[in-house]
This record gives sequence, structure tokens and C-alpha cells, in this order.
Amino acid sequence: MHTPDFEIRAARPADVPAILDLIHALAEYEKARPEDVAANAANLRAALFSAPPAAEALLACRDGEAVGFALFFHNFSTWRGRRGLYLEDLFVVPEMRGRGVGKALLQSLAGIARERNCARMEWAVLDWNRPAIDFYLGLGAVPMDEWTIFRLSEDGIARLGDAAGL
Repeated sequence: MHTPDFEIRAARPADVPAILDLIHALAEYEKARPEDVAANAANLRAALFSAPPAAEALLACRDGEAVGFALFFHNFSTWRGRRGLYLEDLFVVPEMRGRGVGKALLQSLAGIARERNCARMEWAVLDWNRPAIDFYLGLGAVPMDEWTIFRLSEDGIARLGDAAGL
């Protein structure tokens, strides 16, 4: 997708440093500490460009510079019997917000989901991020209020595995 202000395209291996910079900017926006981001160029490159990739990314570029990204992967719906598209992160640099970059990234993802016969697209948003919530509602997304996200960190995974003798 190309507009007069920016283009949306699939990420390439040479984009890894820019994606990493955007991930750090996202972490700052989400009020995380810089050391909370464990991703580095090597593991990001392996995740995005190995065969098969663990995830994929789209970049929004203006004048050749990355100004936003969407990182996604496939999940699976047992109820639908088909895969879905899970949006892990969507981020647009502050100076490009309000110009349609986020919408264009999501439209591109919807095109990918439709092309790949995905049953649905899903993502999570921080409950304090009212601008993002309003943006998603404006696009027709529906919050799943009755669901709660659970997570096991690496330590929790290790404890659970150890308890099972694995």
C-alpha cells in the first residue's frame, strides 16, 4: 500500500535495526524500562526471517524511514477450525499519528488475513491506552470484555515444568 505520505510494506532483513528501534520506542510509550526489552538484532532477525518464521512484520515508511510497524503471527481457533492472525504489536511514531498510518497498517493486515483465509484478527491493548482503544473501536473492533489474558513468564514456565519433572 502506498499513499502520498507513506508506504506500507513487508519487512526485510535490512529493516531489523529500524524495527528494534520502534520496539524500544513502543516500550517507552508503554512506560516500560529499557532493560525490559530483551529483543536484539540477532533474535529478531531469526524470528522474522527463519524458515518458517515465528512472526512477520509490516513497516510503514516515509521517505525511506520506518515510522511505524505491525508485528504479527498466526494463532488457531478450535471453534472456527482455522487459523487467525494475532497482532502482537502496532506502533506509530508520535509525529506520524493521526495521518492514517495505523489504519493503513491494520488494513494491510486485514488484507493478509483475508488472503490467508483467517477466521479472525485479535490483539490486546493496555486498559489505560484510551487513544488506542478509541482508535480500534472506530475501526469496528469489538473488545472481548469477558476474557482475561494470562501469562507465564520464563520463570513461571520453568517452575511449572520443574513441578512436572520436565
